[in-house]
Amino acid sequence: MSGFVTEAAGKLLPGALAEFEKALGKLPDGYVEGRYEGRAWGVTVNRSADRRRIWLYGEELGATNIVSFNLYMLATARPILKPCEMSSSKVVEFVLGFDPHR
Repeated sequence: MSGFVTEAAGKLLPGALAEFEKALGKLPDGYVEGRYEGRAWGVTVNRSADRRRIWLYGEELGATNIVSFNLYMLATARPILKPCEMSSSKVVEFVLGFDPHR
């Protein structure tokens, strides 16, 4: 999936952020378990009351891999994705590939 998300320079491709936002919008608030790349994950999504900040923390169950970021929805500009000590492409690929069990 990384070919869809980034170009050779590591920048997000146009459309990747839109697909990311769409997939993120489908995730419920609170905790949900699901699968990513065939492995079990637990994910928590919190949205601020005004819906301008979305925080996601995901943890591979039974392992040490994590995904964490904040997404700021600004009225005057594109949304700002702030990954927590990882690449933007890692969090975008995770959200696009995560399949929650509802």
